[in-house]
Amino acid sequence: GLDPGSPGSHPGLQAVLNRCATRAKWLQATDLTREVYQHLAHYVPKIYCRGPNPFPQKEDMLAQHVLLGPMEWYLCGEDPAFGFPKLEQANKPSHLCGRVFKVGEPTYSCRDCAVDPTCVLCMECFLGSIHRDHRYRMTTSGGGGFCDCGDTEAWKEGPYCQKHELNTSEIEEEEDPLVHLSEDVIARTYNIFAIMFRYAVEILTWEKESELPADLEIVEKSDTYYCMLFNDEVHTYEQVIYTLQKAVNCTQKEAIGFATTVDRDGRRSVRYGDFQYCEQAKSVIVRNTSRQTKPLKVQVMHSSIVAHQNFGLKLLSWLGNVIGYSDGLRRILCQVGLQEGPDGENSSLVDRLMLNDSKLWKGARSVYHQLFMSSLLMDLKYKKLFAIRFAKNYERLQSDYVTDDHDREFSIADLSVQIFTVPSLARMLITEENLMTIIIKTFMDHLRHRDAQGRFQFERYTALQAFKFRRVQSLIFDLKYVLISKPTEWSDDLRQKFLEGFDAFLELLKCMQGMDPITRQVGQHIEMEPEWEAAFTLQMKLTHVISMMQDWCALDEKVLIEAYKKCLAVLMQCHGGFTDGEQPITLSICGHSVETIRYCVSQEKVSIHLPVSRLLAGLHVLLSKSEVAYKFPELLPLSELSPPMLIEHPLRCLVLCAQVHAGMWRRNGFSLVNQIYYYHNVKCRREMFDKDIVMLQTGVSMMDPNHFLMIMLSRFELYQIFSTPDYGKRFSSEITHKDVVQQNNTLIEEMLYLIIMIVGERFSPGVGQVNATDEIKREIIHQLSIKPMAHSELVKSLPEDENKETGMESVIEAVAHFKKPGLTGRGMYELKPECAKEFNLYFYHFSRAEQSKVNGKIKSVLGKSSLPPPVLPPFCPLFASLVNILQSDVMLCIMRTVLQWAVEHNGYAWSESMLQRVLHLIGMALQEEKQHLDNVTEEHVVTFTFTQKISKPGEAPNNSPSILAMLETLQNAPYLDVHKDMIRWILKTFNAIKKIRESSSTSPVAETEGTIMEESSRDKDKAERKRKAEIARLRREKIMAQMSEMQRHFIDENKELFQQTLELDASTSAVLDNSPMVSNMALTALGPAQTQVPEQRQFVTCILCQEEQEVKVESKAMVLAAFVQRSTVLSKNRSKFIQDPGNDCCSVYFDSVQAKEQRRQQRLRLHTSYDVENGEFLCPLCECLSNTVIPLLLPPRNIFNSRLNISDQPKLTQWIRTISQQIKALQVLRKEESTPSKNPYSESIKEMLTTFGTATYKVGLKVHPNEEDPRVPIMCWGSCAYTIQSIERILSDEDKPLFGPLPCRLDDCLRSLTRFAAAHWTVASLSVVQGHFCKLFASLVPDDNHGDLPCILDIDMFHLLVGLVLAFPALQCQDFSGISLGTGDLHIFHLVTMAHIVQILLTSCTEENGMDQENPAGEEELAVLALYKTLHQCTGSALKEIPSGWHLWRNVRNGIMPFLKCCALFFHYLNGVPSPPELQVSGTSHFEHLCNYLSLPNNLICLFQENNEITKLLIESWCHNIEVKRYLEGERDAISYPRESNKLIDLPEDYSSLINQASNFSCPKSGGDKSRAPTLCLVCGTLLCSQSYCCQTELEGEDVGACTAHTYSCGSGVGIFLRVRECQVLFLAGKTKGCFYSPPYLDDYGETDQGLRRGNPLHLCKERFKKIQKLWHQHSITEEIGHAQEANQTLVGIDWQHL
Repeated sequence: GLDPGSPGSHPGLQAVLNRCATRAKWLQATDLTREVYQHLAHYVPKIYCRGPNPFPQKEDMLAQHVLLGPMEWYLCGEDPAFGFPKLEQANKPSHLCGRVFKVGEPTYSCRDCAVDPTCVLCMECFLGSIHRDHRYRMTTSGGGGFCDCGDTEAWKEGPYCQKHELNTSEIEEEEDPLVHLSEDVIARTYNIFAIMFRYAVEILTWEKESELPADLEIVEKSDTYYCMLFNDEVHTYEQVIYTLQKAVNCTQKEAIGFATTVDRDGRRSVRYGDFQYCEQAKSVIVRNTSRQTKPLKVQVMHSSIVAHQNFGLKLLSWLGNVIGYSDGLRRILCQVGLQEGPDGENSSLVDRLMLNDSKLWKGARSVYHQLFMSSLLMDLKYKKLFAIRFAKNYERLQSDYVTDDHDREFSIADLSVQIFTVPSLARMLITEENLMTIIIKTFMDHLRHRDAQGRFQFERYTALQAFKFRRVQSLIFDLKYVLISKPTEWSDDLRQKFLEGFDAFLELLKCMQGMDPITRQVGQHIEMEPEWEAAFTLQMKLTHVISMMQDWCALDEKVLIEAYKKCLAVLMQCHGGFTDGEQPITLSICGHSVETIRYCVSQEKVSIHLPVSRLLAGLHVLLSKSEVAYKFPELLPLSELSPPMLIEHPLRCLVLCAQVHAGMWRRNGFSLVNQIYYYHNVKCRREMFDKDIVMLQTGVSMMDPNHFLMIMLSRFELYQIFSTPDYGKRFSSEITHKDVVQQNNTLIEEMLYLIIMIVGERFSPGVGQVNATDEIKREIIHQLSIKPMAHSELVKSLPEDENKETGMESVIEAVAHFKKPGLTGRGMYELKPECAKEFNLYFYHFSRAEQSKVNGKIKSVLGKSSLPPPVLPPFCPLFASLVNILQSDVMLCIMRTVLQWAVEHNGYAWSESMLQRVLHLIGMALQEEKQHLDNVTEEHVVTFTFTQKISKPGEAPNNSPSILAMLETLQNAPYLDVHKDMIRWILKTFNAIKKIRESSSTSPVAETEGTIMEESSRDKDKAERKRKAEIARLRREKIMAQMSEMQRHFIDENKELFQQTLELDASTSAVLDNSPMVSNMALTALGPAQTQVPEQRQFVTCILCQEEQEVKVESKAMVLAAFVQRSTVLSKNRSKFIQDPGNDCCSVYFDSVQAKEQRRQQRLRLHTSYDVENGEFLCPLCECLSNTVIPLLLPPRNIFNSRLNISDQPKLTQWIRTISQQIKALQVLRKEESTPSKNPYSESIKEMLTTFGTATYKVGLKVHPNEEDPRVPIMCWGSCAYTIQSIERILSDEDKPLFGPLPCRLDDCLRSLTRFAAAHWTVASLSVVQGHFCKLFASLVPDDNHGDLPCILDIDMFHLLVGLVLAFPALQCQDFSGISLGTGDLHIFHLVTMAHIVQILLTSCTEENGMDQENPAGEEELAVLALYKTLHQCTGSALKEIPSGWHLWRNVRNGIMPFLKCCALFFHYLNGVPSPPELQVSGTSHFEHLCNYLSLPNNLICLFQENNEITKLLIESWCHNIEVKRYLEGERDAISYPRESNKLIDLPEDYSSLINQASNFSCPKSGGDKSRAPTLCLVCGTLLCSQSYCCQTELEGEDVGACTAHTYSCGSGVGIFLRVRECQVLFLAGKTKGCFYSPPYLDDYGETDQGLRRGNPLHLCKERFKKIQKLWHQHSITEEIGHAQEANQTLVGIDWQHL
């Protein structure tokens, strides 16, 4: 045998010999099974599970050599390296894709062509299919499931993508795939598959823990065991980690590792050793986890069993790979798997695996599910056989699943979605296996709790039952899958089996009819809220199934008739038990009387669940729609129907709703309110509320409307009021109890509303003569009349069918306009004005709140206060008699009564909305009559005679006036102003109808009628307009008054602020007027010729104590609140960390700290709010985040620069010499400490200077503040330089002028920051600043002391300039030579500019442009060429050949622009010289103006020529640096100028490519595991594994997630990420702050889809992405997070550091 410790000296050779020997042995074996088993028994324990930790690479390698290798040889009959490819070639390519989805992979479904939403494509197939141009949905897969490309039953069209297209030459009939294999290959394959598959099944389903199956036992067994921990869905990560730390005393990191593996693979050994050792760990775990729940499952297993099981899994994956080579091999494996074993029923290998599913651990399940998918489900013949096995075992599989605690996706039961959704399989299973009945029966078996009447009972539901109930619901999905594709032709078998299933379904509904009955609480409030959710969950889940059952019935007339009869019979049974003991009573009104029973909703039990009645209502509508009712009336039991019985329960339900609205059920608590809410809610109403209305319509159309109305009055408990004359008057005088009156009024309103609905809701096909699109249009019109809506809102407010479609897209164009979104917000649909005429105020899907909202809104839109009822489509014949309710005697009596109350307006309790509803009903009746008259043919008489009935006065005893007369009286009633228009409209319509009835020729009448209406409406319009104008005027005045009041208030509070700004304005303008000298002269910002600006006095006010004071040198310090943060926005090299700037101050640029732009003018004294842990506080004025303050100062130069002497300014050369001498002298002086010069600033200002200095230093270097640290001044100068650079960058990216109107925050910030940096040396130690100056100066002008100087290529010149200029005064305070500061500035500036030009020339890429027209060489060009030649010599000719001068000069100009702009900003703020007007507007290049402002020659090269004696030396010293050579020889790179702006990464146009990229990304730490929350860094494009234990790292002693850790390396603490699965942008700052931001991806309706819930295709919106980029460039991310966290408290609770 092989010792796995050292696999032979030549492992390759040894293995080949070994395999050949084994194979030879197997080929000759008589009992192959025994041979193979012995081989496995010997080797498997030697290879697998040799110690506490698995070594997968080594194990797999050995297993391949010793175990799998011989099988492959045996199978192929030759070396598998040749054998498998041969098989592959002989195989014809499959037209099924079958790719199994990984977690998080994008899947696509086509809304136009998919047979149902479970038909999906993988990304590759989708991109190659016709569906990419259709309306598709994109989702991320939960894992499992596979691509349906090539399955003709899944797609209505376009089943193949280009890759799987069928070759047209192929004949479609199924050929046997085995023809491609030779006989002996088939035999051998069969042998090996049968043995291996059996072995794997046997070992995986093996249940003993310490002994193996007999034929695998070996003699010498070691005492090595594993303590194996299994996954469950009950315990949390935290519990498991805690328990493991105690049980096997491991570190937290190890415990996390164990827990992650257990969660991923379903089991993990947590201890290895002898039996006792493992047993002890097991007992600790069990003891620790059994307190609250059932304990974690732990087994102590012998190592050889674990070894065999591991190999068993390896084998199953191997089988999956092997059958990929050939369809023939796949067919053989299927045959092996489905072959009946020796024990008959359920003994095939596939059955054994399925039935043991819930006993296996997660890893094993997923492996064998994958194998089933790639074998059984990919072979059409065996897919069918497997489906039959699955259906036969359905009940057991489901019961296992319900008791198992793993999620659905890990259960074999989940394969139902792969089988039942295939239409042909579903049909076959219904007819052959009676699948519908099986599913429903299984479902019923699991809901055992029934009450005495046999209804489901969910009260006192234990947690366990609730858990079971949740799992049982998946059965409803299976039923939905089976029904989702409707049959086109019916066989007798299918009819019979469907009706059997329908019977079972009715049984189920019967158990729901009347469940959860409720009784009104009187007296005291209910104590325990009853359990109502379970029943509604069931109803919601069944909603689609009920609809689909009706759709199936509608497809076949015989089925429909049978189903109708069955449903009616069940309803009769349900009612049989209800009527007992209820006394009959007789009601009579207006000479009509009816028998009914005494029943009070407010006293008896009532239930909201009536699925049987509602199903019957649905079927009744189908009878009308499919015209079966007229074709075969003799087959239908319509004559046996008892309408009062049909309407009884739906009517009770609607009365319940009315009483709840009237507040009679307040004491029943929230559970009832919620039930009523869901009853009307869009998710349930289709099969609840809507069907109740239909049932009432059915009842009315089949009975005398007077009888119906009396029963209705009785159920509403209003019978007394309307049947007794004058009852109302007595009632209101006797009872002073307000509540009762109010209650009755509401009930009357609700009842009238119900009548309006019964007559007016005829938009369901089958009730009215309409089609389905009319119904959707109407829904949309009414939704949009509430408010304009976004696409997603609108979809949510419409009912979805079983395919998640609402049908909205097909009609939306007809009724609405789409408005595109701007930078924020989303696209909106607005109603087209011409659709408003179809609007009905009493639309039955409005909630009460919506109704009142719409009421106000529509009136303002239409400009009329009356809304006549819209014209309605006619009823279908079956419902035609319904309209008679409007002209029935009882109806007229109700109308008359209400009108009379209104006329005698004081004596009665009545309400305006009651009247409004009555007027609406009268209007409806008139419209109806008018339509009847318009459509009448010659010989018919119109039986609808409403007009005549309302013109007759009342009956004898009290001779009340006619309805018409009362309307005319009311027309002028002052208290009914609102309803005037409506009454007028009614009277007009009445007259029009009368004329039509009277005249034989209708046409002339119609015309005059029209003109009358027009005129009056014109007058009305005028009046209306006038009224509106008046209202608008009043409103304007009111608003103005409010505004000026607010303004006054504000000015009072901030008087000083206003005065001060006024003063400031005055002073500035005055300055400009008084000094013509300034305006005519060229403005120069630095140097001896610097323009002198008269000082302006500046007054500021403190926002905390409101004191005002002038900014002076001696006065108290005034400060601005500021925020300092680290930044890498401009850096090109992200890997470099901060070096100590003391030693290398020029690389400060890379990571320079940035003093963040100012938070507005906030002048606050420091001491008030300082130092919460990191010194952060919110600015008192605008609540922006701040962490330090900047003092306000005067231009510092004027204070020191009192001695200006322009007479003899030294030249540059001379100046450099002087400075170098000074530096030498300084270094001598260093020995004896020099006396500091006088400091002009007051104490408080000095304190501020120190404060801000140390703040930048602390944030930048992440160290504790220390004022004495030599690095403080460097940090301050750096932050000044960096802020200027980043602002220049932003301005040039947006093409804004350099000195354009900056926002005041920025302007103040830059001014204060520059002046602060200039004054900071006065509080730093002098020698330190001088030392810095020497060092910085040396990097340009070498001296002997500083050896290790940075190369000129590595210096950021602007930082250098700022440092030199600001440190220079420190030299001057021991003034040896009287050289003025101004000259110093100028010379420093010139020197740095020259260095920068050399930098640019060295790094400029010399690509020749084709368009290099030889321009006439001007002096600039010649000068540049000369300089370039000098460089060429100095670098020892390493510099590239000389291009044209014109080209060089262009490079220099472009390269130096950013530097010049930054300098202009710097000197402008430093010396306070106003900027020249040319620089304040954007336009062409400002090169010349900049040069003038900065007193540079326009030809920059003159700088070199004027001082050429020293420039030669300098250039040589610069070019001789070793780094320059390395760069020119291409050994290193350098930054080239002008620097490119950093951008965020480029995102793909289509979001799905991101999802795809993320689904291929696996977590870098836990080997090959798919990351759960892949997150993309938008700054550098790295993908991270966020929000998971596996990728946590330690940062400053805390555990942080991958994103937080990444921000520190990539963005110095600030990060911008895109969470790919959620499609959300995440901003992080530091460890504790973060917020979500809306993503730059929008769908076609202009909406983002955070969480990818809707799945519409998403595309990149460039503008929104630019906005994010701008936030980043402006360093506003932290501020954005601050605002978000202030605004939204929930963000504070999130653990941002774990993301």
